[in-house]
Amino acid sequence: MAGVEGRVALVTGASQGIGRACALVLAGAGAKVALCARNQEKLEQLAGEIKDKGGDAAAFKMDVANEAEIKAGVKAVVAQFGKIDILVNNAGITRDQLVMRMKRADWDEVIATNLTAPFLLTQAVISSMLKQRWGRIINITSIFGQIGQAGQANYSSSKAGLIGLTMAVAREVGSRNITVNAVAPGFIETAMTEVLSPELKEGLLKNIPLGRAGSDLDVAHAVKFLASEEAGYITGEVLKVNGGILMG
Repeated sequence: MAGVEGRVALVTGASQGIGRACALVLAGAGAKVALCARNQEKLEQLAGEIKDKGGDAAAFKMDVANEAEIKAGVKAVVAQFGKIDILVNNAGITRDQLVMRMKRADWDEVIATNLTAPFLLTQAVISSMLKQRWGRIINITSIFGQIGQAGQANYSSSKAGLIGLTMAVAREVGSRNITVNAVAPGFIETAMTEVLSPELKEGLLKNIPLGRAGSDLDVAHAVKFLASEEAGYITGEVLKVNGGILMG
């Protein structure tokens, strides 16, 4: 089986941005896609869009900050599609503030959504992947998990932790033909980056060798590659999708 055709992919944060793009690209390549997010209406619209293009997708309401909803959601996906081959941990939030002013609640919420949720989702799907001796787990981290960012101690820490989780799990499950990789976007034009200050955006663009911001599709195509059969000898890797702003 080449590419991702016939595989079942679960994508979190699928209602918008990078998650939505990942779902569309994976479905377009022949995967069946379980769309997970908090906004049921947007998920249903996306599922309809995929089906109109001849793809197969279904919506599953899931708040990844809620462990019970994760477990129930994964069970529902397996009940409908029979298995989960590909997990894309994309859902993420920001609660920006200087570290001296950051509230504990804002720290906890970002860590819970951006790091604990991928851990719990990995736990929820790994048994079936181990049994079928095939799996792809792709974690969406960030350039700020690699270089840090002022005002984002919580977000940067969560994304750096996600890189560590990626590598640790990759070592645990590699012998069962399960790969675990991360994609680290740079400055991508999404709803999340719209809130960045004009000064920060301008500074980022000046430092991008390719001279432009990335798109959600730039990230989605990287995810599709790592989810494919062709990427079977890549694991524990952090694939930078940043236009060259961070190299090496």
